[in-house]
Amino acid sequence: MTKKQPKSDATRRRNRVDSSTRQPKPPKSDPNNFHGSNNHHFLAIIAVVFVVSSAISAFLYRRINHPSLPPSFAHQRGLVKEDVTFQEILTENSRVSENVTQRHFTNPVLAYITPWNSAGYDLAKRFCPKFTHLSPVWYDLKSQGTKLVLEGRHNADTGWMSELRLRGNAQILPRVVLEAVPKDLLRSKKQRDKAIDLLITECKDIGYDGIVLESWSRWAAHGVLHDASLRKLALQFVKQLGDSLHNVRSQRNGQPLQLVYVIGPPYSESEKLQAHDFGPEDLRTLSDSVDGFSLMTYDYSSSYSPGPNAPLTWVHSTIKLLVGEGGKSLANKIFVGINFYGNDYVVAEGGGARAITGRDYLSLVDQYKPTMRWQKDFAEHFFVYSDDQHHEHAVFYPTLMSIAERLKEARSWGAGISIWEIGQGLDYFFDLL
Repeated sequence: MTKKQPKSDATRRRNRVDSSTRQPKPPKSDPNNFHGSNNHHFLAIIAVVFVVSSAISAFLYRRINHPSLPPSFAHQRGLVKEDVTFQEILTENSRVSENVTQRHFTNPVLAYITPWNSAGYDLAKRFCPKFTHLSPVWYDLKSQGTKLVLEGRHNADTGWMSELRLRGNAQILPRVVLEAVPKDLLRSKKQRDKAIDLLITECKDIGYDGIVLESWSRWAAHGVLHDASLRKLALQFVKQLGDSLHNVRSQRNGQPLQLVYVIGPPYSESEKLQAHDFGPEDLRTLSDSVDGFSLMTYDYSSSYSPGPNAPLTWVHSTIKLLVGEGGKSLANKIFVGINFYGNDYVVAEGGGARAITGRDYLSLVDQYKPTMRWQKDFAEHFFVYSDDQHHEHAVFYPTLMSIAERLKEARSWGAGISIWEIGQGLDYFFDLL
């Protein structure tokens, strides 16, 4: 696998929604190889990247053993295919089945919604029966001197929550990013207890069904997880939080409050986990206290190495590495990450990239009327175009086929999915859920 460097979840996620230039990484290939009108150079380099991946065999296994997807409205119209055209995308993307209560992916579905991309609020209401968990991105738990403060209540939209609950049974678990100074929090029992009290009090006051917590990547970035004693305290804190939430009942349905924990994919080049990686032993340690693990299987490529957002070979090998040998029974607690955003890469010298939403994507497709290309090695579509300055671009954005393949992957493990984030997708994506 391509080596990555850990960065905080908050930074990674805001890069996905603000359409900002990605943080530069060391170049993995000469950008000049992508310059010019001949796309064969681009295809060749992409192929080389994935030929060296040990996950190719896993991809072949997946193709043989996965069950077929139940028929959806998009399948019935013959739109879920490799040879999709730009005309079909422009014409069909807003057409969806009138029956939004029918689920085609019956495992858990966690959908994120962000305040800075408000379309997600309406989509959450419209397709509410498709989701089992909805996570509005509302909160940060921060240090303020020697105290802890939970920021974000001003984001909480109780009217929207009430509408959701009239339309479906999805549980509402707001995302909380743990921004508190890691060493101060973990080394102080008083601070750990206070953090848990703040979170449980907020759940009671607003009427949440639990929370989604992000902390692991932040701890990794601060070097906390390289210290064995602090790493142990980190796991103990997550366990304590989960157990404490389970001791409180939801005001809505009387069920224990839930904890979903966000984890990143391993960043190592091989199957040898690094100290900061969340691995199979961590999964087993937390499995009784955590109700689900939101696995961020996206952001694989970078502006210095344009390519797929989440090659399916890599997704498969990541899940396999995480659950460990004989640990497939724990896969049912994993929400396999699926991106509803894309990337527009400049593949000329100097590189550059911007994250794009469905609206951006449709604008590009309408303007350049490209030929859609499918690469089986990573199961994603892309297209290339030249802008007004004659700079060549490569655009990777989800399609019905790429999403369907990832749903098959999750289903084969008995896993759920988590979507970052629904406001960036196209309407007909929801037909597959």
